Amino acid sequence: MISLSRNPNTPIENLAIGKIIEVDGPRIIAELDREISELSRVYAGDTYPIGQFGSIVKIHFGRRIIYAFVGRLRMKSEYELERGVLTHSSPDERIIEADLFGEGEWLLNSTDDASSWLLEFQRGVATYPLPQQTVYLAPKAELKFIYGHSKGAVVCLGDHVGSSGTPCYADMNELLGKHTAVLGSTGSGKSGTVAAIIHSLLERGEQSEHEQWNPRIIILDPHDEYGSAFPEHSKLSTDDGSLTLPYWLLNFQETVALLIGKTEFVATSQANIIKSALMASRKEGAIELGLDGDAINVDSPVPYKLTKLKALIEADKPPQASKQDAHNSILQKLEVLETDARLKFLMSEWAGGNEDPFPSVLSQLCNQNQQPRIVDLSGVPNEVAGVSSAVIARTLFNMKVWQTSDERANDPVLLVCEEAHRYVPNRGEAQYEAAQEAIRRIAKEGRKYGVGLLLVSQRPSEVEATVLSQCNSWIVMRITNDADREHVKSILPDSMSGLTKMLSGLRRQEAIFVGQAAMLPSRIVIRDLNEEELPRSNDIDFDKGWQQPSMTNDQLQEVGNRWRYQRK
Repeated sequence: MISLSRNPNTPIENLAIGKIIEVDGPRIIAELDREISELSRVYAGDTYPIGQFGSIVKIHFGRRIIYAFVGRLRMKSEYELERGVLTHSSPDERIIEADLFGEGEWLLNSTDDASSWLLEFQRGVATYPLPQQTVYLAPKAELKFIYGHSKGAVVCLGDHVGSSGTPCYADMNELLGKHTAVLGSTGSGKSGTVAAIIHSLLERGEQSEHEQWNPRIIILDPHDEYGSAFPEHSKLSTDDGSLTLPYWLLNFQETVALLIGKTEFVATSQANIIKSALMASRKEGAIELGLDGDAINVDSPVPYKLTKLKALIEADKPPQASKQDAHNSILQKLEVLETDARLKFLMSEWAGGNEDPFPSVLSQLCNQNQQPRIVDLSGVPNEVAGVSSAVIARTLFNMKVWQTSDERANDPVLLVCEEAHRYVPNRGEAQYEAAQEAIRRIAKEGRKYGVGLLLVSQRPSEVEATVLSQCNSWIVMRITNDADREHVKSILPDSMSGLTKMLSGLRRQEAIFVGQAAMLPSRIVIRDLNEEELPRSNDIDFDKGWQQPSMTNDQLQEVGNRWRYQRK
């Protein structure tokens, strides 16, 4: 509610900008007053732009107020020529085109002070305006009601453009629980937007004065850029050994993909060899841990020894088997993987014993301390990057599946998938098939189990459509590629032509925010962050770089050794 000395249902003549000349369904066309020389108005100390894309205008219709998004500003002569009308307009006559989106009515609060008013706003339009009705700019006090307040489970993403700094709030449960996509070309401020969202989530506990605030956020970071934005984060990396994804955590499908691959024909016999040996190895591992070996299956995350797996495959090998035999091919692949120093995080042998390593592996992802948990995948070889991300996503999802309803309700998790087109490409790349399946399952079913998904991509046309279509909110930044822009337009809900036309012209940190988490489809500017709160930019300054001397032989030797040993 707000206190006003005047009746807010009464039009403010200082904010009148023109009259409607055409009503075409949900779209109106209004002619601006000829007396308007500057495209802005000042009212109550606030400056209001006239004709800005995404700004809001209103029309009074009795006690009802109808609201519309401005989608276009152009010369009246151009509008008349488009319709084949002989123009008699003067060169300075202008029109705005706007899309109706909602209506409301100011109500006096009968139980409070007589000067307290409440705007009862609702989406959708039942009352349509008429030609010659006056169009007004919407004052800031009304915009706060339309865009929503900071009440309830909301987080602030930034400010609405053209609304004198009205904050943009997102419904937190809709934003996280029903998945969100952050899309934009390189340099549009995409990573900064993701950082701003996560900072807002981390800060919500203090701002809302919650006694406890323990968010669970996991970021799949393929370029090691988010660590600098969150000084208190937990880093999981193959470089320092803090990330462990043991081979026994892989399910049958992932194990087959690792040992046989999908780029060649996978014979049923090869898969059966692995399945039989894997099942027997897991049973032996279960017995060693004191588990019921007969109650597990081939996908159960039970530790087993690679030596046992190889022995079983060797024993199953036919006499006088050739080097090309399926058994030998699998054994050779295992040997290659074991001797690759880059794969210690994946291929280190389980030592055995009666101490179960499974809880400690899970705690990497599920420990609530030091948020967010950033999984640095920059050091993971490309040939196993798909399997690695698949294991993380699947493990996270399966843990939620096997939690009780109460445990699930008390332990929701957000998975941030940066560079999503790498893990869920629409091209069906073999090496990412397992990751594609895991993240697709989270997209389809995660909301039921408390796993939220934040997909981030600079090439939306290359992200699998099934996964993108499961997102119910979109934060779309500048997109310069025509194919990507058309792809985004085809999937956006509440699509409004005036907003989507702007995708190639948005400034850095500007975005179109639409979907269930948005109070209204809006053009917003993402909140500013301090330098130390931003992800590390990987852009190289050529001007500064070329002012430095070239590397010496000793420096080149050091780089060469890091390259040889695959250590940063």
